Amino acid sequence: MKKRRHLVKTLAVSAAAALTAFAPVSASAQSISLLRDAEIEQYLEDYTYPLLEAANIPPSSIEILIVNDGTMNAFAGGRYIGVNTGMITFVETPNELEAVLAHEVGHLAGGHGARRQDAAGNASAPMLLSLLLAAGAIAAGAPDAGIGILGLGQTVGTANFLKYTRSQESTADQSSITYLDRLGHSSQGAIDLWSRVRNSQIITGNRINPYYQTHPLANARMNALKERAEQSPYINVKDSPEEIHRLKLIQAKIVGFLHDPNRTLREYPLSDQSEPAHYARSVAYYRYSDIDKALKEVRTLTGDHPENPFYHELEGQILFENGRTMEAVEPHRKSVELIPNNPLFRINLGRALLANGGPEQLSEAEKQLKQATLLERDNSFAWFELARVYGAQGNEPMAQLATAESRFHAGAEPDANQFARRAMTGIRRGTPEWRQAADIIMATQPAEGGAPLPTGVEESEPQPLPKPDTNQDKKPDVPDPIVIDQSTL
Repeated sequence: MKKRRHLVKTLAVSAAAALTAFAPVSASAQSISLLRDAEIEQYLEDYTYPLLEAANIPPSSIEILIVNDGTMNAFAGGRYIGVNTGMITFVETPNELEAVLAHEVGHLAGGHGARRQDAAGNASAPMLLSLLLAAGAIAAGAPDAGIGILGLGQTVGTANFLKYTRSQESTADQSSITYLDRLGHSSQGAIDLWSRVRNSQIITGNRINPYYQTHPLANARMNALKERAEQSPYINVKDSPEEIHRLKLIQAKIVGFLHDPNRTLREYPLSDQSEPAHYARSVAYYRYSDIDKALKEVRTLTGDHPENPFYHELEGQILFENGRTMEAVEPHRKSVELIPNNPLFRINLGRALLANGGPEQLSEAEKQLKQATLLERDNSFAWFELARVYGAQGNEPMAQLATAESRFHAGAEPDANQFARRAMTGIRRGTPEWRQAADIIMATQPAEGGAPLPTGVEESEPQPLPKPDTNQDKKPDVPDPIVIDQSTL
């Protein structure tokens, strides 16, 4: 799996043990709720990275986000692609999801995010003009005419903007076929997806004004895609059974974690002994706190598929979150052995070792968490857990330094500055750790005033390490969702 630049700056402590099993993260003032999951992240990367390369976009420049939202939606803009969990569970084949991802890559390649901002600015011109003319009419004693002028300007501006966004969507649709063709993959998934959406829109079509949509209606999109896709020599290329099976596992995991457990158990009854059913039920029982049944289900999976790291990780999570921390170490260790370069797995193992607290366990926990911070430098929670390890070892200066890193990557710069200054009082000058603290101080120093960079700072009273606070997370600049369809499902 390629190393990815991570947008998420910290993890909610209430779900910290669920690092690959849905750790929620608040993303922005738009209330987009992001999830961290090693398995789903890898799945989306495996399909998106080739598409980005086909569009001549470096994959390392793009963040792929999992959005905790049950609606059928995806978005792209700037350096982000976001996919709703509802989209992943809605698709019926991997090729359908690949078509959605190809569409979003089309938005990125076309620079649609920036151009949409320009279009919005252009659309505001008639609105502003109508506002001035309306004010003049009202001042001249014709309030009815003024209101009419104002409404006309808003209508024209909105219509122009929506026409532009519909054009962007059509362009992204056509680009998606280009990228899929370059990979030798079928565009049939896009046709199948929009065919199902079209059926829904037909039912409610009398309530949809096509001129007031940001996207073309599904029937128009399907016909435009179909005309070109059917000319592709790859139209009949099918997903392999292994690819379909992998999607079913991902969908079962999402259902298990995000849907009501009763619903999950109805959807995956005990009579279903398939691998996805065991996966979904293990999570549902875990969420019900029926640990014996959860472990029975997940151990069926680890027994039948010992080389699947995500099953071992889930077993470790179930054990850890139910106080069986010593037992949790080995499943987490197995997941790390199978995928050594996954930072989330190493954080899980480090936390399990830390919970056991012996000198050897603390030493290994330090090693695992330091490796996690190397793999994912801006993971605030990894730094926080490393600070806890240093604290348990009695290494207060390094605990303060790790806390400074944690607060910095969480966006709490004043805290980061203070903890870095405290760390410097106990770290030998000129060492890499001393320079690390100095870098944090320089990066967080207020523009006006503030203490200078310490050279021989007076030692301040050590303060307790703060608890991670997701309300102080750095808020990433996530673009507005570029919906692939008006919500009619």
